[in-house]
Amino acid sequence: MNQNDCQWYALQVRTRFEKLVALHVGKKGFEMFLPMYRIVRRWPDRVRQIDLPLFPGYVFCKFDINDRLPLLMIPGVTSVVNFGGVSCAIPASEICAVQNVVESGLSYAPWRFSTIGQPVQVKFGPLKGLEGRIVKIKENYRLVISVTLLHRSLSVEIDRDSVTPVRQNEPGRADLIRS
Repeated sequence: MNQNDCQWYALQVRTRFEKLVALHVGKKGFEMFLPMYRIVRRWPDRVRQIDLPLFPGYVFCKFDINDRLPLLMIPGVTSVVNFGGVSCAIPASEICAVQNVVESGLSYAPWRFSTIGQPVQVKFGPLKGLEGRIVKIKENYRLVISVTLLHRSLSVEIDRDSVTPVRQNEPGRADLIRS
């Protein structure tokens, strides 16, 4: 196998098969990456720390796309992620960035994907019901909402957890600034 032809791809796997697939991928000699994060689960009779996949349903693997059959034969693997029937490589820089976060020792957890310009609605707190658009992301995980009223702006910081995405192209939305 020519290492120059190898790129990172995401293998789509059955739910809760991520660890098993990662084990098999490693045994077949492929480089793989399964980022995990730790949570604390509480039951009435015990408390336990559990490691869960950071990207449920996916295992990252570096391989030559023409040599994918051994990977597709692994129990639990459903496909190589593709768009329009074309397998899409993941930039090595993105895999490296995730690896750096995982290895940093800092606390991390999954977060829903948000993009600049995405319309959102405040679901909790005194601003419940206010709608706006994400403009920037603050490093301290808070949103700043800028509401234009009579050509003036008002901005307020709110917890990032209190907003949820809404449908686009609805009139009368405020702009949310995430910086």
